[in-house]
Amino acid sequence: MGSKPDDRPSVSLTQGTVVGTVLTEKLPRPIEAFRGIPYALPPTGDRRFRPPAKVEPSTATIDASKFGAVAPGKQLFPGGPKFEYSEDCLTANVFRPPPPTQDGEKKLLPVGVYIHGGAFNRGTAMMHNTPSFIANSGQDLVVVSFNYRIGALGFLPSTLSYEEGVLNLGLKDQIILLEWVRDNITAFGGDPNNVTLFGISAGGHSIGHLLLHDEGQSPPLFHKVILQSGAPTSRAVRPYSAPIHEAQFADFLAEIGCPPDLSAAETFAFLRSVPTEKVQAAQIAVFDKYNPSLRWAFQPVIDGDIIPRTPMESWRQDKWRKVPIMTGFNRNEGSIYISKRVSASAEFTRFFADLLPLLSEEDVAAVDALYPDPLTVASSPYREDLEGTGAQYRRLEVAYGQYAYVAPVRQTAELASRASAQPVYLYQWGLESSLLDRARHGENMYYETCEPSKTGISDAQKELCLTYNAYIASFIATGDPNAVKGNVPERPEWVRYDAGAPKAMVFGEENKELIGGPVGPPARLHDDTWARRESEFWWSKVDVSQQ
Repeated sequence: MGSKPDDRPSVSLTQGTVVGTVLTEKLPRPIEAFRGIPYALPPTGDRRFRPPAKVEPSTATIDASKFGAVAPGKQLFPGGPKFEYSEDCLTANVFRPPPPTQDGEKKLLPVGVYIHGGAFNRGTAMMHNTPSFIANSGQDLVVVSFNYRIGALGFLPSTLSYEEGVLNLGLKDQIILLEWVRDNITAFGGDPNNVTLFGISAGGHSIGHLLLHDEGQSPPLFHKVILQSGAPTSRAVRPYSAPIHEAQFADFLAEIGCPPDLSAAETFAFLRSVPTEKVQAAQIAVFDKYNPSLRWAFQPVIDGDIIPRTPMESWRQDKWRKVPIMTGFNRNEGSIYISKRVSASAEFTRFFADLLPLLSEEDVAAVDALYPDPLTVASSPYREDLEGTGAQYRRLEVAYGQYAYVAPVRQTAELASRASAQPVYLYQWGLESSLLDRARHGENMYYETCEPSKTGISDAQKELCLTYNAYIASFIATGDPNAVKGNVPERPEWVRYDAGAPKAMVFGEENKELIGGPVGPPARLHDDTWARRESEFWWSKVDVSQQ
């Protein structure tokens, strides 16, 4: 709370008067920021492990000059920034250009809602430099980012959790945030009837689940979606009672010190009484236990509500909201997840047998053949001689990335374009930012937001930033990445995805300057043939991988 200096922007809401600030540092134009606004009651005390509740009306003054606390979870990166963690984390941030000062009717602006990634176990809205995204777009937008519950506090699947009614709480946070946007965004100059969801990784997965959940809601909470390196069919989306979820739940109870003889009601009463730090430590320990196999704990599950069935069943039953879709993947999505030192051929085979236990021996052999072993096949494209890497590293990172990201993303484009008249646009991120990780997972976010650390490298990198940004901003505004010319009016036309003759916009593929090679154009339209055969194999196994 705080008083309102006259030079700070303010907005009146039913929950109080929100007083923000104006950002100018490292931005090409000023952006008004309203940060740390509660969009739900704090999920603390007895509200821990319960669905979110709406904020109450108030006449208070809310100081919205800085971000709210981060949801308790894993640290983003070893040695990375330190955050203030708190369960009182359900806050939204609204960014906009300064409104016109002249009198007259003010046109409501298109709205973007950004959902952050982090494997549903880490992350924060602060990861996305939203002010820079707007300021560099050449298009006036109102963009909202927010925190939601992650880890065990947001995603604790088990039979006991189902009986308590607390499955997929993080997704429920996202829905109540969208309801808050619907009810309040007009006060910030945003159009509640022109809302685009966009997000990367777990943010993209979340959007996929919301897309398949919101097939019939009226009025809709969103009208367009951008799924970046994420899809509803990514990895496994299992029933809440799947053996692995019950095992991870038992591990969590043991880590937190829950007595084993408690009833269901007593168990959650105990979990609500434990200090936040102990909950956070326990969920990190369980996540880390399963991380080497990438069978991550604390993920969205089939709950009969937000995720009523497997995502593939929703696609097959045509149970999804028909809206314009932009989606895409990076060509080396797996490089940040796979051990750089994996060496033996048996390690490659064992990895997929452990990751997907229902694959048959024939399936595992097919994976082995689909990605030729560099130790036995002279023509294998997965040979890697970089110092410190094992013989199977490149092979495994490509295979895992195509299973977990490339195939599911492309499947979204394929299925949606066949079932809907609404446009679908597919991209591939090909810019290699390092010899080791190449076109790694998440790198495109920094280009989308025109981070100074990227625009300052060279004119070519700045052009790539502005080009990627312009397509996304145009899609948020209109549902068409070509409609708003913005700061890059001469960029290539991005044609709709057609399953009969699919094309994709490829970003940065020919620009090798970051790895010591030549400069290339920022974007070029290609036939969508890259890793097509591998994608089709993983599509054929999607029902197995979802269990």
